[in-house]
Amino acid sequence: MAEPSSPPASLAPRARPALQALSWFESAMRLFKLAPGRWCILGAVTLASKLALELVPGIGRAAAEVIIPVVECGLLIGAAALDRGSPLELRYAVAAFRARPAALAAIVVSSLVVSAAEFGVAYGLAGVNLFADPADPDLTSGVLLVVIGTATLVSLPLVFVPLSALFEGTGFARAFARSLTGFALNAAPLLIFGALSLALTLVGLLTFWIGLIAVFPLVAAATYAAWKDIYAPAGSKLLTAY
Repeated sequence: MAEPSSPPASLAPRARPALQALSWFESAMRLFKLAPGRWCILGAVTLASKLALELVPGIGRAAAEVIIPVVECGLLIGAAALDRGSPLELRYAVAAFRARPAALAAIVVSSLVVSAAEFGVAYGLAGVNLFADPADPDLTSGVLLVVIGTATLVSLPLVFVPLSALFEGTGFARAFARSLTGFALNAAPLLIFGALSLALTLVGLLTFWIGLIAVFPLVAAATYAAWKDIYAPAGSKLLTAY
């Protein structure tokens, strides 16, 4: 992935109305319809990578916490590419691994914060160590719902960290600061966004995870649409090349 030649000059976040979250998912659906097959392949690669790493004895779960967030960024890159009229390419699944070290650090650390919340809730409610045994029978459907819901809430203030790091060329601390500012200005629409994302995720889980191959791209595309709506001046070109 080629980095932007220079960070955008004007990307001050703006407040959006609560129901704007619905338009983000409408934009995501439009992007999904442009290449549904390739979107599902990218979603399947993301899901398969996660499952494969978690099957590796010992370090698999820990490795997944570092690698999968970067793989997931391929979906954001794909959304941006389609949005500017470029084709959705399967190579985007690994494109983010070529990002700057500061961007990779921001992506991974923001994901680890969410994972820490998941693990803390699972252990506090049911004594389940997700690192040791994510299939622990004590992790009932009710506890799992609380864990996923907590992860969704914790992720919202950090949701724009990868986008800022990848597309704006910000440094580590700046990516977090910009995401937190965007959340503070848009708590209401982002809470609706989180609720819709959670509902889609639960639907995907209820289909024995198969539905996640479409859910992952939809949520990623909606995340990209939210970032563009909140941070991008009308008519601006935020990306140069990949």
